[in-house]
Amino acid sequence: MRKKYIMAPGPTPIPAEVLAEAGMPIMHHRTPQFQAIFKATHEGLQMFFRTKQPVMTFASVGTGVMESAVANMTSPGEKVLVASAGHFGNRWKDICAVFGVQAELCEAEWGQAIDPEEVKKKLKASPEVKLVFTTLNETSTGVVNDIQTLTKVVHEAGALIVVDAISGLGAAPCETEAWGVDLILSGSQKGFMIPPGLAFVCAAPSAVEKTKIAKNPRYYFSYDKALKKLTEEKMPDTPFTPAISLIIQVRKALELIKEEGMENVWKRHAGLAKATRAGVEAIGLKLFAPKAPSPALTAVIAPEGIDSGLINKTFRDTYGISIAGGQAKVKGKIFRIGHLGYVDGSDIILGIATLEMVLHKLGKKVPLGVGVKAAQEILLAENL
Repeated sequence: MRKKYIMAPGPTPIPAEVLAEAGMPIMHHRTPQFQAIFKATHEGLQMFFRTKQPVMTFASVGTGVMESAVANMTSPGEKVLVASAGHFGNRWKDICAVFGVQAELCEAEWGQAIDPEEVKKKLKASPEVKLVFTTLNETSTGVVNDIQTLTKVVHEAGALIVVDAISGLGAAPCETEAWGVDLILSGSQKGFMIPPGLAFVCAAPSAVEKTKIAKNPRYYFSYDKALKKLTEEKMPDTPFTPAISLIIQVRKALELIKEEGMENVWKRHAGLAKATRAGVEAIGLKLFAPKAPSPALTAVIAPEGIDSGLINKTFRDTYGISIAGGQAKVKGKIFRIGHLGYVDGSDIILGIATLEMVLHKLGKKVPLGVGVKAAQEILLAENL
């Protein structure tokens, strides 16, 4: 018998209370009973996004609402800037190409955060650019970007900012309204602590105005349709059939998050990330993103001579723990340990202890317990 664990940066573990909600009988979505649930969910989403603006809900994964942002915010032939720190940041450029949008790439070295000064230079050199796409948390490299400063730089250049916060929201502090973020999106299988299948978009009035002049086609992902249903009826609603059971689950998850408090959620993630990094470094491994490390996951450089895919496979097949490997140009070179969502200090101890054993299995004889001890010291100091 082998217990199974998820320690990847998505999908993430799901609380038992949230899992139980999926077993409730299905209900019709055009009823006062479901609309009351959706209203409570919407209020929870506003809390989570740190905004008073409407938050649209789509039956989709995160990439779907990335596409929705391009469809709703751009016109064919328009020139935009993509500020990227890795594989998922680069996805913005790929999506733009599908819609006939000219995307200039401002790419940080993988393992480094986006430099706001580089973005400033790019925007100064291309004053016709009025839209910048970027990422809060780059899952492929374990980097968190400074969205507050990037938003300021973009606005000073007279442009709008669109932020992929799929894996970052709920882990990294992100004050959507206070920082003036124009458009931000996220997905359910990350910090929301529910299965994949829901995605969310919050558009500030500035972004809504941009959608009115954008010419690219959209139907299901129309922000106009979604916002009308959210705001014009007595109770918030969706223009098309919602993912009923998932919405019931996310309502419960948001209740748990509200009970903990967003500031405490951020603090917990920061402490767990710090403990993970301490454990990894005590073992003798190097962090891939030491200067701007993510609170959602830790990216680690594989020991010389060991393919990171083998580390990933040994975690999964020998110990029943799913972590994540490297992607694109860092495939085989790094592995990624998630500490996102429904995670506490015990999970970190398990992950670091297993890492020590995995390395032993693969021929790197690290002293057993050194990583665990370093992680424990941080967890005690952080009261986790």
